Amino acid sequence: MSPETSSVRTSYKVRGSELVGRNWLNTGGQQLDLEALRGKIVILDFWTFCCINCLHVLDELRPLEEKYRDVLVTVGVHSPKFEHEADPEALAAAVERYQIEHPVLDDPELETWQAYAARAWPTLVVLDPEGYIVAHLSGEGHASGLESLVDELVAEHEAKGTLHRGDGPYVAPEAREGDLRFPGKVVPLANGNFLVGDSGHHRLVELANDLGTVVRTIGSGERGYADGDAATAEFNELQGLTVLPQKLAQQVGYDVVVADTVNHRLRSVKLDTGEVGTLAGNGVQRLLDAETARKAEQPIELGTDATNISLSSPWDVVYHPNGKVIIAMAGTHQIFAFDPRTSAVSVFAGTGLEGLADGPALESWFAQSSGLSIDDKGTVWVADSETSALRSITVGEDGNADTVSTAIGTGLFDFGFRDGDAEQARLQHPLGVANLPDGSVAVADSYNGAVRRFDPVTKTVSTLAKGLKEPADVLLDTSVDGDPVLLVVETNAHQLVRIPVPAEALNVDEGASQTQRPRTKVRAGEHRITVRFSAPTGQKLDDRWGDPTQLKISSSPEELLLEGGGTSVGLLRTLQLNPEVSEGVLHITARAAACDGEPGGDIPDHAACHLYQQDWGIPVLLDTEGEDELALDLRGVN
Repeated sequence: MSPETSSVRTSYKVRGSELVGRNWLNTGGQQLDLEALRGKIVILDFWTFCCINCLHVLDELRPLEEKYRDVLVTVGVHSPKFEHEADPEALAAAVERYQIEHPVLDDPELETWQAYAARAWPTLVVLDPEGYIVAHLSGEGHASGLESLVDELVAEHEAKGTLHRGDGPYVAPEAREGDLRFPGKVVPLANGNFLVGDSGHHRLVELANDLGTVVRTIGSGERGYADGDAATAEFNELQGLTVLPQKLAQQVGYDVVVADTVNHRLRSVKLDTGEVGTLAGNGVQRLLDAETARKAEQPIELGTDATNISLSSPWDVVYHPNGKVIIAMAGTHQIFAFDPRTSAVSVFAGTGLEGLADGPALESWFAQSSGLSIDDKGTVWVADSETSALRSITVGEDGNADTVSTAIGTGLFDFGFRDGDAEQARLQHPLGVANLPDGSVAVADSYNGAVRRFDPVTKTVSTLAKGLKEPADVLLDTSVDGDPVLLVVETNAHQLVRIPVPAEALNVDEGASQTQRPRTKVRAGEHRITVRFSAPTGQKLDDRWGDPTQLKISSSPEELLLEGGGTSVGLLRTLQLNPEVSEGVLHITARAAACDGEPGGDIPDHAACHLYQQDWGIPVLLDTEGEDELALDLRGVN
């Protein structure tokens, strides 16, 4: 089935539920309610600060907030996935870090999340100026459709006299002072200094070996995109960086590769002059290409015209002895490679589907990989943040990725703070990884505020340090004489710190947890899945090559699903749920492709096309009084 419903709203209206939570941020202390927002078009953005798709939506909404600033109010409803994200101080830091310029409701108990039937991060709900729900959207990529919808609502409610123009309730917080602001990643330089990705200031900072003296900065400090000299170049929430070997740097004409995350680009830096250039990425966020990746047996070559290739939130980079820069492409849940000599970009590992699945590199699943390192054998170690996992990729003699394995971690919704046997150990959203001289692996376990160690010989996990504020990166600091020392980027303390590697590591057990979300009661037997999708005004489903919609469904445990799993076209599916399984999780991925054009007409040549996609992990409890149908909105407009 390929539903193509009109985006014209029906006369059936549902009022928005009240906004309930622990506290409000970005309001100057004011506690908001729906009555205070009456007369404005309201976008409720259900998000959590670990989620890369949620961060994409924040950036998609910025132009809309600016264009419609006198009629539109965005309210971020922060509904946490991880335990750490429920900490009010951590949330306040995230709101500051990502420069969010709209009110944010802290919803730690998911009360407002449940009231609006949100089932995935991110979810957007649009309220009209009278407080009625007019759209329910899941996933990212809705900016153009939202713009059309807002235009319709402005015209409708201006004519009715129910639209009130003027300033919204946002109150800017005080600006933070300091040399570093939410630093992300760090690399050592040959001169003994350190180059830091100063993410919150959108620049690079070279720090002296004392970690306090600023030697120089590269980048204007303004959010944006511009090549040029050290004073005028612009970055946007840059993260990872890697220094090329000297001989290679002389050949290609630059020394450092930078993951310019929100610009969806790789940038180059010449250390002698500070000049910044662009290596790869056209600034347009890459869409998932899971089908191509799944069928591939060799690395997927995306081409050598690197600056015309789309990337998606590159988060870390590391130079590999195979001559390529390995990239943690967080936005598509994949690992990419970039060849500095030829400018070739390729998919190194991962299908693009989000989750934890080992095996052949191009059949594996990752989830927002955010940290990389290379050991003496050429193995790539990966901090896979959304699965709270430490993964590894072996590399063959041909330089291509071979096999993906998991050292720590079990899945998208499992986390904790537990040492001991690696199969039972738990991390919580790790962001950085480093290899130590004894062959063990250090992990910046960000949401546990710790540095952990994995011993691949004994397959055990221990804790090297704790009590840190969201450590985002870790490296072995060889610039200090004596015993081994770790250099840690302590993001939420806005500093770099040195930590001696202890002779005896800690053994911590604060338990294992799972993401707690309301479970949906369902009946065993036949169960119908319906995903609703309405193409935005001015778009139509792209049916030129057949059905442009797709559902992929699986379950945990696998025994929950007797029939109906797998991938097929259409947005309807009938499942058979196993009566002998009491509970589990349904994993559902929906996709729909639409292009500019009117329903019933042809798609114009060179029309802009859009891919809408969302992944849901829906906890279910089998109950004789449960539902026999589950309806989800990929893009629903009333």
